[in-house]
Amino acid sequence: MQRDEIADLIAFVAVAEERSFTRAAARLGMSQSALSQIVRRLEAQFGLRLLSRTTRSVAPTEVGERLLKSLIPMLAELDANISALSEFRDRPAGTFRISTVEHAARTYLLPALARILPENPDITVEIIVDYGLVDIVAERFDAGVRLGEQVAKDMIAVRISPDIPMAIVGSPEYLENFSAPNDPKELVEHRCLNLRLPTSGSLNEWRFCRNGRSMRVRVEGPLIFNTIELIRDAALDGLGLANLPLDQVEPHLESGRLVRVLENWMQDLPAYHIYYPNRRHSSLAFKLIVESLRYREASKKLHEQTRS
Repeated sequence: MQRDEIADLIAFVAVAEERSFTRAAARLGMSQSALSQIVRRLEAQFGLRLLSRTTRSVAPTEVGERLLKSLIPMLAELDANISALSEFRDRPAGTFRISTVEHAARTYLLPALARILPENPDITVEIIVDYGLVDIVAERFDAGVRLGEQVAKDMIAVRISPDIPMAIVGSPEYLENFSAPNDPKELVEHRCLNLRLPTSGSLNEWRFCRNGRSMRVRVEGPLIFNTIELIRDAALDGLGLANLPLDQVEPHLESGRLVRVLENWMQDLPAYHIYYPNRRHSSLAFKLIVESLRYREASKKLHEQTRS
């Protein structure tokens, strides 16, 4: 296969994945017209229509979808092999894309990367915050960070955090109008601030555990968000009860702006893990990233000192 043919196929994959010539052109760093020409040339070469285009959308045809499914793993393997060449450099290098959730990015990824990136200027990390459970191979991520229970079993997974203490909190003003609940069943009488999970489209269930018995409760309320920062802000504004990682509300508990309820019922979330396909393990730079994130008792103490 000629080099320009490989470039044309990469361009097709970008358009098919983005479902947009505009976004694909930005991703590839070329003009939209040049990208359209490439796709037309590829379709002429095959004598087949690969993309169905309307004024509002772009999507692979049946033939295009079949080609896309065969190209994605091939290109992922090519990316991995190229990244592995960085081991022959004098210092770690490479560009890595990580899919994660907001809390993990802020609390664990950024502190770890802040320690290693200044000393490794040839490493670039792109962090994409998404509460959806993305297919990191299909979406061409190098790794993902999610709760351990959410990691696919065919991935290598490395623990990067302790279990995550949670807290249900409300403002003093809110609790003046709504008596603090003593049992999770009483949450039906409260205005609760919800998190929408994009993969399932459902609302995040609140987890409880007492005397060895676990339960999950679906709550209702006036506001639904897709980010925990907004949930915290809404709780501070007295708009309802929020279920959030404890480390995200501790300063407000200490200042009295938030009050904790149902503390004896709370269940920790399972630890965050960084996960990735086996082929990624060979890159020196990637190993450095993983090791900087790996959970150890020493890293736990450092995290606690940083928070204090």
